[in-house]
Amino acid sequence: MERRKLDRNGFLREYNITEEEFAAADLPWEELEAIYEDYTAIQEHLTEIGKDFVDAYLYDIERAGIHSYRYRTKEPRHLLEKILRKRREDKAKFAYINRENYHKYMTDLIGIRVFFLYREDWIHFHKYITSVFENNPDIYVTDRIRDFDEDESHYYIAERPKVYKRAGDSRIYDEKLIDIKSDGIYRSLHYIVKFKGYYVEIQGRTLFEEGWSEIDHDIVYPYFKNDEMLKDFSTLLNRLSGMADEMSSYFRRMRSTKEEWERALRKMQELADACEDTIKQEPR
Repeated sequence: MERRKLDRNGFLREYNITEEEFAAADLPWEELEAIYEDYTAIQEHLTEIGKDFVDAYLYDIERAGIHSYRYRTKEPRHLLEKILRKRREDKAKFAYINRENYHKYMTDLIGIRVFFLYREDWIHFHKYITSVFENNPDIYVTDRIRDFDEDESHYYIAERPKVYKRAGDSRIYDEKLIDIKSDGIYRSLHYIVKFKGYYVEIQGRTLFEEGWSEIDHDIVYPYFKNDEMLKDFSTLLNRLSGMADEMSSYFRRMRSTKEEWERALRKMQELADACEDTIKQEPR
């Protein structure tokens, strides 16, 4: 992949990072440049790993219980912005991140999206992904350095699966199976899988949720998240996507009810026809 030279001032301006915010992250620019160089050198390899993942586990969408999927590797400059942001938000957790170990901290270098037509179909994918990968709470990662498994052949789910849902959303998730987060307006399933030496982040959404999320991410998150007008418009679009999902599920329930009603009518008609034949056959 083409490597773009990293310009400090241009980078800070592009991602709306002030000098104060950069200083608060307390990470030398030289270290960021080194991370950038290393990541751009391995990005093509990570793309191949992502392709291997979808070919092995998602290509058969019916088996995986999904409508469709797509995958990507993280854009190098986005990676640096996220590292700076995480350092500011949680200095203790990301205190030791550097050019040698950033891949142990960043779980979304390889990102995969799986899509559902109906929100309640999440359970089919959940059962599938937890059946093809080891899902043992004893090996969930808590310390990014200490708990990183150097065995590239060990494939497993590295964190407890979780779902972000809006307050008021239908109660379709089982807290025994998945960690439920209900704050904010963000909707998405999250799975972190260790595969071929790297973490792969899988996000599951409906098609309507994906539409809102892509627009919100392009316009608002994370660079203009304090802009009240943009946030209001994003919230409105989020509500509309939620309503669309509810209507989609309602349509499917209507179809199922209609099919059951038609089956019952056919059965009643068959019984009526049988009774009429019996009556005709009785001697007068």
